[in-house]
Amino acid sequence: MAQQRITRDDLESKFREAQGGWQGKLNDQKQTLATIATVGGVVLLILVFLIGKRSGKKKTTFVEIRRV
Repeated sequence: MAQQRITRDDLESKFREAQGGWQGKLNDQKQTLATIATVGGVVLLILVFLIGKRSGKKKTTFVEIRRV
């Protein structure tokens, strides 16, 4: 059984191969994550607006002025 020596080129090629697979998946996930974050931010903004609008209606005092 002859053992082959592992060279620097062997290691670099394997690391590049592994990194290339992860980079492709990571780029796909970045796009998806950015879209989800944008949609979540818009939904949160609308929710805060609606809650504030409702709270404003509950605390508003109406003063009715009548002429006699």
